[in-house]
Amino acid sequence: MNQKVLKLENLLRFHTVFRQLHSLGQRRILAQWNHVFSSAYPVWTAQLCIRPWQTDALIGAALSQYRLLVTKKEGRSQKSQLFSRKSKKEVEVWIGMTIEELARAMEKDIDYVYEALMNTAIDIDSLEAHSRLDEGRIKEVVKMTGMKLKWSKLKQDKIRENKDAVRRPQADPALLTPRSPVVTIMGHVDHGKTTLLDKLRKTQVAAMEAGGITQHIGAFLVSLPSGEKVTFLDTPGHAAFSAMRARGAQVTDIVVLVVAADDGVMKQTVESIQHAKDAQVPIVLAINKCDKAEADPEKVKKELLAYDVVCEDYGGDVQAVHISALTGDNLMALAEATIALAEVLELKADPTGPVEGTVIESFTDKGRGPVTTAIIQRGTLRKGSILVAGKSWAKVRLMFDENGKIIHEACPSMPVGIVGWRDLPSAGDEILEVESEPRARAVVDWRKYALEQEKNKEDLKVIEEKRKEHQEAHQKAREKYSNMHWKERSFLKYKEKKEQKSSKSEEKEERDSHILPVIIKGDVVGSVEAIVNIMHTYDASHECELELVHFGVGDVSENDVNLAETFRGVIYGFNVNAGNVIQKSAAKKGVKIKLHKIIYRLIEDLQEELSSRLPCILEEHPIGEASILATFSVTEGKKKVPVAGCRVQKGQLEKQKKFKLIRNGDVIWKGSLTSLKHHKDDISVIKTGMDCGLSLSEEKIEFQVGDEIVCYEEKEVPAKTSWDPGF
Repeated sequence: MNQKVLKLENLLRFHTVFRQLHSLGQRRILAQWNHVFSSAYPVWTAQLCIRPWQTDALIGAALSQYRLLVTKKEGRSQKSQLFSRKSKKEVEVWIGMTIEELARAMEKDIDYVYEALMNTAIDIDSLEAHSRLDEGRIKEVVKMTGMKLKWSKLKQDKIRENKDAVRRPQADPALLTPRSPVVTIMGHVDHGKTTLLDKLRKTQVAAMEAGGITQHIGAFLVSLPSGEKVTFLDTPGHAAFSAMRARGAQVTDIVVLVVAADDGVMKQTVESIQHAKDAQVPIVLAINKCDKAEADPEKVKKELLAYDVVCEDYGGDVQAVHISALTGDNLMALAEATIALAEVLELKADPTGPVEGTVIESFTDKGRGPVTTAIIQRGTLRKGSILVAGKSWAKVRLMFDENGKIIHEACPSMPVGIVGWRDLPSAGDEILEVESEPRARAVVDWRKYALEQEKNKEDLKVIEEKRKEHQEAHQKAREKYSNMHWKERSFLKYKEKKEQKSSKSEEKEERDSHILPVIIKGDVVGSVEAIVNIMHTYDASHECELELVHFGVGDVSENDVNLAETFRGVIYGFNVNAGNVIQKSAAKKGVKIKLHKIIYRLIEDLQEELSSRLPCILEEHPIGEASILATFSVTEGKKKVPVAGCRVQKGQLEKQKKFKLIRNGDVIWKGSLTSLKHHKDDISVIKTGMDCGLSLSEEKIEFQVGDEIVCYEEKEVPAKTSWDPGF
């Protein structure tokens, strides 16, 4: 700026000197002309003289104005540079960051990020503060805010150390010792599995099971007369407990397949065979109920051939034993066949080192807290051991056998109840012993972290898919409005928005009335798992939406009632209780609590509740039928009305009811009558065998001889859900 001002000042000074020299020249000329002209022209001569001080003042003012303008211009440029530097603030971001994290990195509030996302094709309503954004969305938000993007390498490259616990390598064969076989009894419901086990251990478990159906996995150690010990797993035969049967097959050495000689191969029999094959476990066939007159063991063997279960009688390797669990016939032969197969398998295990096992069942005991039934597969479990299973860990406080007797150690193949879990592990989880409590916490934390990372990856995939869908929809919308005038476009958008708003409110009302929120509480994890799996087969959402709000283990609590009140749902309990205080609270809040001890009764109740949410169906109930014998027309005023001459063939015609006209089996009209006459008299009812003339409310319908007139009434009938759970 200084150089420019100096140049201008020099230029103006040069101009001033030139003017001064010019004025001096003029003065000399005037002095020479002074003696020529008289003193009558003093004013004119004064005006011809240029005054140098006026020129200097003008130049000074011009210079000051110029300096001011240049200074202001430079100030503005400096301010704009400062502003641009501020707007180009650097934001450190990373892939998969949440909306909350992005707002914090930009030093803005969450609403600021939402406003930036409003200009994109993403659905704002589907986003929460913890929703994760993909790479494209992060770039768009930062770009719109005028900030500079910087990807954080630390966030991307940071890999957490794997602190998971795993099974030990296989033990040295020299360290292995013989162990008892783990035998699972499988088969169809009511084929005698539990009764067979009762006879072997001389107990009455079947009498304690609701409806005579085993609804849990029972793990029992049975001592045979020969001295051998066998761990038996009794799995449920009901269709709802397929997952529990599969879990039983995964931890077993031998499967005893029980098939009733009078029923033969049934659906759950085939399912049990498949579970055994998937687990690569040998089968011993127990053909039960051979004491019945209608028993046909050979038929059972032939039916099993279709499922690749070939008995020794037919050249296969499957032992078949004919038994009667009720009378105890031939049970020792079945036990000997099982022991013989176990000897062939040469079952051994390592009783030393850290414990390894599998959770068979888990439940919450009022006095003991979370309890699991487990099968020990390696090592010896003792009091004080630190165990990890799934996302839970335990310091063993107490161990007990199937009879509730406290034991101090559990060797391989032993079923044992374990008390001391911090949280309830899931049935089927692998049990591993670790060296300390901090190590157990580290393992659980790692597993939770790994699960969260896997969930985040799935969420990002879903977000990316939704983003693509919204982009495509946004592009189509832009193409739709591209050729329109802005006024037409604005009017059309306003109209569509209004229609969408009304349709959304209608949909919400309809959805609220056609939705059944459900809360499931069960006694053990396996039972809850079975019920939830059945609910996953629900395929009638077009009729009524089934929403699983919450499920858990234990008695119905006040929290369950509050949750059901919030969602206007129903609480279903399986083998659990609801105290008087809870029931009174539920009744006061208008919450239904339905308790069951048999699973298929619970599912039937659920079907009835779903059906009650459906709108009633209008059913037509015929009252009378008449055939048209002749057609003619009657003049009423200026128009002709078609009239049908009919004879009542069945029931009676009532004028106030509804009618339909049938031609060649097709209904061509439904409505009401305008007139019903017998001869010339207007009547309200025509009975069987009588002739009548009638005209319809629709004048354009033409009658034909041979058509049928049916009188009917509509009645509302409760609808039934089309969902079939499979049993």
